[in-house]
Amino acid sequence: MGLPMTDHAYFLYHSIGQYPNKAQDMAGALASFAVAWGQPDDAQWPTVLQQRQEFLSLWRGLIDAPDSTLTSADNVTVALYSILGGLPDGQLRGKRVLVAADCFPSLHFLLNGLADRMGFTLHTVSVRDGAFWVTDDDMIDAWGPDVGLALLTFVTSTSSHRCDLGRLIAHGREMGSLVGVDLTQGIGIIPFSLNDHPADFVISTSLKWLCGTPGAGIIQMDAGLMDQVTPELRGWFSQDNPFSWDLDAFAYAPDARRFDHGTPSVMACLGSIPALRWHAGQTDLLTHNRALTDQIIALADDAGLMLATPPEDARRGGSVMVQLPKSTDAQALVGTLRGQNIHVDCRGQILRLSPGVITTPAHVDRLFEALKPLI
Repeated sequence: MGLPMTDHAYFLYHSIGQYPNKAQDMAGALASFAVAWGQPDDAQWPTVLQQRQEFLSLWRGLIDAPDSTLTSADNVTVALYSILGGLPDGQLRGKRVLVAADCFPSLHFLLNGLADRMGFTLHTVSVRDGAFWVTDDDMIDAWGPDVGLALLTFVTSTSSHRCDLGRLIAHGREMGSLVGVDLTQGIGIIPFSLNDHPADFVISTSLKWLCGTPGAGIIQMDAGLMDQVTPELRGWFSQDNPFSWDLDAFAYAPDARRFDHGTPSVMACLGSIPALRWHAGQTDLLTHNRALTDQIIALADDAGLMLATPPEDARRGGSVMVQLPKSTDAQALVGTLRGQNIHVDCRGQILRLSPGVITTPAHVDRLFEALKPLI
């Protein structure tokens, strides 16, 4: 029999976040979905689409998004594809798309695959030798008026580097570029508001610090840009009235619903509502996280481990990454710690540590005691 959740030292909020009673809350939401979906009547779609609206409303409140500018997406890759496939032809063709080498790899895979067909040049800003993240200075140095779109990573998944969104978005405005932001690794722990950082669009997931389910991503777009966008990934839910099946009368919805396409993943949205409700009621998540990340940084220094994360709070997300010695078998280390109910992961020799609401100072101490004989 496994130990209670409180005995598990959990450091995986960069992957799948947890909060007290998450399993019970999610089970209740999915059971409610099953009851509604299993009724032999015609109320299923009205019921679940109304519940999906709560998911969208919680997300709008989280990032201060205006009404009608946000919809759901299966994941951030689909979200980005939906946006790219709808931009006016002259926005990207013959121009550069700028992205940092430490972006989420899935988005780079997508951009690289679309470059030839869409007629843009993908410019990937490199990480300097000996460094762990792409600097804001290097992004700006590479960013000229020929950049049609810059995709910024709010917080990186490999170093927890937090970019200066205010500075980068302001530079993008000077260059006449569209600016998109992937919020995935920062949202839910680092405050973000579109009032402060008015990007042209943002994309994200409900996983990680938000503790939601897979399949519950979002697209949010500035209302002034939206009516110029005609997504090629479209379907019956892209219309103002999804139940209009006149083959000769297709017209995009006037708002963010134009980014919908086929049947939406309502089950993922409904499964994430309890986590988003829980998150909306929290006030000290970042304070708790900062106490634990300060503890991790101090103990990593005592252990002689190199920090692969900016040390300053203002430049860092909720995670701390450290570089393991070359002689350490990183995957074996992860497995050994798992056997002690300590849950971490590695990317190469980078050990990723993300403490959240169910992580305690005692768990941090336990982690480093267990690390000593392994490094």
